[in-house]
Amino acid sequence: MTLLTVTIAAAPLALGGCTAERERPAGAATGGASGPTVSVTPADRAKDVPVSAEIGTVVQRGRVTSVKLTDDKGKAVAGEPREDGSSWVPAAPLAGGRTYTAEVTATGDAGRTTVGRTTFTTATNTNRQALTSVLYFAGNQTYGTAMPVTVAFEPAIPREARAAVQRRLFVKTDPPQPGTWSWLEDGSQVYYRAPDFWRSGTTISVRSALEGLPIGKEYVGDADRRSTSKIGRQVALDIDNATKQMSVFQDGRLVRRIPVSLGKPSTPSSSGKMVIMEKHQQTRFDTRGEPDGGYVVDVEDAQRLTWGGEFIHAAPWSEGDQGYTNVSHGCANVSSTAADWLMGVTQVGDLVTVKGTEVPLRPGNGWTAWNTSWAEFARGSALPVPPGLKPAPTTGPSHPGAVAGGSSPAPSPSGG
Repeated sequence: MTLLTVTIAAAPLALGGCTAERERPAGAATGGASGPTVSVTPADRAKDVPVSAEIGTVVQRGRVTSVKLTDDKGKAVAGEPREDGSSWVPAAPLAGGRTYTAEVTATGDAGRTTVGRTTFTTATNTNRQALTSVLYFAGNQTYGTAMPVTVAFEPAIPREARAAVQRRLFVKTDPPQPGTWSWLEDGSQVYYRAPDFWRSGTTISVRSALEGLPIGKEYVGDADRRSTSKIGRQVALDIDNATKQMSVFQDGRLVRRIPVSLGKPSTPSSSGKMVIMEKHQQTRFDTRGEPDGGYVVDVEDAQRLTWGGEFIHAAPWSEGDQGYTNVSHGCANVSSTAADWLMGVTQVGDLVTVKGTEVPLRPGNGWTAWNTSWAEFARGSALPVPPGLKPAPTTGPSHPGAVAGGSSPAPSPSGG
């Protein structure tokens, strides 16, 4: 199985000056253009190579048919090639201060083979500081069809380093449903999604392979994380400020309308396409110290929509206003009965669309991957996006939450 990278058209690794010598196994052609040539990186006898190193390959007049990487004790290192053939990626970070030997076999059209070799030594330590990355895609979960894969960074990734980081973020989907990564303007988060909502039943496997990766001039990546989860049934919530009603859709069918009270004019709710980030049976809102806060309240059946603290939650104190008047501090208030019912219906990763309020949703205030067109989302990639990667033609309901398919504490990140 090939390794699905963050983009199908990823650029090859830059060569480090090592064109491996050609071997001539039995039956191979000799010299000239009679057989393939292969160049391999890291350069032969290179030292202080990052533990994130890949085996870069450039082949002329043939293709790579085998890569073997062994450590200085003769133990084989597991890995797999990128889909574009530009490199071979170890399945885990290499060990520091160890020597590795790579053998790359290339086979030409006539069956002749060439073997390229390189031996290199990894760095034992670095003077660079490890930045903090967080993968918001936990393993062994069932997510909604709008769930983006999100990686957050502290400090933010500078623009000139984003392509290198993006090349080390891998997503596989089964059945295949390719997408791309897209960076927030400030580099603090990057999202992965397909042009269309995930199909129910899809398995998504993610690897954030950043450990030891040089990032800019001052930092290295902190960790190598993996997680695999599934996509569940389609659920979407549409909230209309004009009617003060929430419409709940499941598998494209309207199943319930729920009266809501949104943010009052001084603390309005955000309009836009959000994603449920986490769910709490009980939690405490403590807004002391915030400009428009100053209160502490315990709430039940709360579902986070934004980093800024907008939730859908039970609000028995405002049930007389729900469906008529906005009285909240920005949340979507619903009755206790409705909130309890919603908790049994929704999943983290379900789409929530709010329209008609006084302020738009800010990019990055939550997992805002769907709050933009596909064309704009693709422009946020630091690597080329295949031009054929586009949303499927719209044949169903026109509003964004009706049909999915086609191609307090912070939310819990993945382990690792």
